[in-house]
Amino acid sequence: MKAKDIRELTLEELKDKISERSAELAKLKMNHAITPIENPLIIRTNRKIVAGLKTELTKRTKTATNK
Repeated sequence: MKAKDIRELTLEELKDKISERSAELAKLKMNHAITPIENPLIIRTNRKIVAGLKTELTKRTKTATNK
C-alpha cells in the first residue's frame, strides 16, 4: 500500500487493515520458521506496511487529542 492509499482510509478501515496485516505477518513468520518460504521479502514488505498503518493511526489519534 502506498502512503496516499493509507491516508485515504477511515479510522475504522485503518484499524481493520492493521489487524488483518498483523495476522498475515504472524502467519508468514510462523510458516517461514517451519519451512522457508519461497520469497522471504514478503515478510519485510508486510512489516513495512503494518508500520505505515500504525504510524498513520498514531498521527491521527495525536491530532485528535490535541484539538
